[in-house]
Amino acid sequence: MEDTSPIPRIPENDRRRVVIAGGGFAGLKLAMLLPAEYFQVILLDRNNYHQFQPLFYQVATAGLEPSSISFPLRKIFQKKKHIHFRVAEIIGVDPIADRIITSIGTLDYDFLVLAMGADTNFFGMEDIARNAIPMKSTSEALYIRNTILQNYEKALSTRDENEAATLMNIVVVGGGPTGVELAGALAEMKKYVLPKDYPELDFSKMKVYLFEANQVLLKGMSLQSSSMAKRYLEHLGVHVRLNSHVKSFDGNTVTLREGLEFQTRTLLWAAGILANPVEGFPPETYGRGGRLRVDEYNRVARCDRIFAIGDMAVMVTERYPTGHPQVAQVAIQQAKLLGGNLMNLVRSKPLRGFNYKDKGSLATIGRNMAVADLPRIRLHGFVAWFVWIFVHLMAILGQKNKLFIFINWFWNYWTYDQSLRLILRQEKKSKY
Repeated sequence: MEDTSPIPRIPENDRRRVVIAGGGFAGLKLAMLLPAEYFQVILLDRNNYHQFQPLFYQVATAGLEPSSISFPLRKIFQKKKHIHFRVAEIIGVDPIADRIITSIGTLDYDFLVLAMGADTNFFGMEDIARNAIPMKSTSEALYIRNTILQNYEKALSTRDENEAATLMNIVVVGGGPTGVELAGALAEMKKYVLPKDYPELDFSKMKVYLFEANQVLLKGMSLQSSSMAKRYLEHLGVHVRLNSHVKSFDGNTVTLREGLEFQTRTLLWAAGILANPVEGFPPETYGRGGRLRVDEYNRVARCDRIFAIGDMAVMVTERYPTGHPQVAQVAIQQAKLLGGNLMNLVRSKPLRGFNYKDKGSLATIGRNMAVADLPRIRLHGFVAWFVWIFVHLMAILGQKNKLFIFINWFWNYWTYDQSLRLILRQEKKSKY
């Protein structure tokens, strides 16, 4: 039964209460920007940690520990007495009563900011949703790692060579940065790591496929970067298929719309995202991909006190007729602007409209292989790879995490090995 009582232990005071739903890039940035003298901030998230999504693929391919890309939210706020954090699922919003309904109770607000991000979009294909593996959280990345390693253990135990090949093959669907980086990392595992762990297996039979429905990889980047990324992937042995629409997957066979079939037990889905749903708004409030329609101030249509930022929001402009790209930089910039605009509202000053400043796009394919579209220059190869490393290392929360990631990357670079190939199963209790 839904709990309609107020969330306990939230102090009442005379400051404006800002409830932020989501502790991702957007929500966390906004919470840190709002000053204590004006606001009481309540941050809600289903997890008690912030996840660094750009490096999920490295957890999935045993390159990094899950803890290296996750940071406890309570630790971040230890010295911020005006910020209160609760682990909760968002159920819905009551805009008329200025109230949000959660799995642990209700909460009144002066301002509500929806920054819950997005989840995997399977485009209504139920068999793929049932059998494919998405990668939108640290736990899903860890599940991918477990699945791949378990499949290789099974391949060692089967006497059927075709079955062994099916267990070894991996299909990645989606040619955006996530799919490209994941496919590249898997190809490097095949080349440098897995043959040492499983010398009894014939890795010439293992295939890594990347299927993309568009005519190019990395659609949001330049044609030069797209072409170079494809060249790098093929150099690593990835079978790249463009204009390929996956029709179905029964857990053993991937079928394309044109009728071709590919055998695998592992289909990794990186082909689309769908805004996390929130109830309480009329149907016309929702735009493409389930995103909430917002004005230039990130204010939800017909809701003066409710804002949406990051992947939750779709702001239609002349330059971005279908909304801004769903990337971290958009989320962070919207959070910064909204922080200033909430101050303007409190001080009865005019609001500033959002103007996205594109700082460039990066994608890494493998060792010394990356592409970078920066505002005034395009890079590829080692230089782009180094830029990618620097940018991501600086963006990680926590000095200890930065150090551990740098050590892992340094070790992997010189040894051509990863030391995190553990199959971690969740058990209810020990047998002993």
